[in-house]
Amino acid sequence: MPKVDLTIPEHLEMRITQLVEQGEFLNREEAIEDLLSTGLKAYKTSGPMDDDDEAGGYEDDGMMGHEDEYVF
Repeated sequence: MPKVDLTIPEHLEMRITQLVEQGEFLNREEAIEDLLSTGLKAYKTSGPMDDDDEAGGYEDDGMMGHEDEYVF
């Protein structure tokens, strides 16, 4: 897996530390990876859409192709 050096504001680092201490994540690496992944998925569903979607649609992300219809 590629490594990335990241500089973030102190308030974000403190929040990540709190989440790890509260047991939400095993460690900072897992927290950052999961939070980044979640943010990218949220951006994909609410941000700009590309016509050549590489995932082939919303089905893989738990959506049925409608903006506000979620499958649980």
